[in-house]
Amino acid sequence: MKNDERYEIRFSGSGGQGIITAAVVMADGVGAFDNKHVCQTQSYGPEARGGKSKAEVVISGSPIDYPKALRVDLLLAMTQTACDAYFSDIKADGLLVVDSGLVKQLPTSRSVSIPFTQIAREQIGRELVANMVALGAVGYLSGQVSLDGLEKALLSRVPKGTEKMNSDALHAGIEEAKKIDLNLLPKSVLSEWEDEL
Repeated sequence: MKNDERYEIRFSGSGGQGIITAAVVMADGVGAFDNKHVCQTQSYGPEARGGKSKAEVVISGSPIDYPKALRVDLLLAMTQTACDAYFSDIKADGLLVVDSGLVKQLPTSRSVSIPFTQIAREQIGRELVANMVALGAVGYLSGQVSLDGLEKALLSRVPKGTEKMNSDALHAGIEEAKKIDLNLLPKSVLSEWEDEL
């Protein structure tokens, strides 16, 4: 990453999915363990649990002058509502990452669909850690954080007694993301629309 480059990630879903926790862990991994500049912001609907939730992580090699995402490099959408609401904020060469069990209508083929909730339920035994499965995939696909730093940040944040479960979830997401070849995706989220014009 060049000193003046920004990389912006938006984590989105509904309240209660652990979206904000995942973003905080990502920011910790980048800032505390990878020594990059990072800013993390969040917002959620007034209904909190079940309402729209988003959190952003802005990463840079130099100090960050504006803390919020301007054009997102990677959008994680854990619900269809979040995908629909935030897809238009992705850069042309950005990447959409979704929970394939919860997001069925994809607005672009420059996307990665991973069954985060199903993996959490079937491999880890708790749907509650779908956010950490997603975090593992986002960490790997973004290339913006060392996976060791991400795990250290995770272990410093999760409640005592849940470390193994959360670590297993993180690694399950990383392993699933390793199966993805981003070179096979279209170069732009706009490519399908441009062909129709």
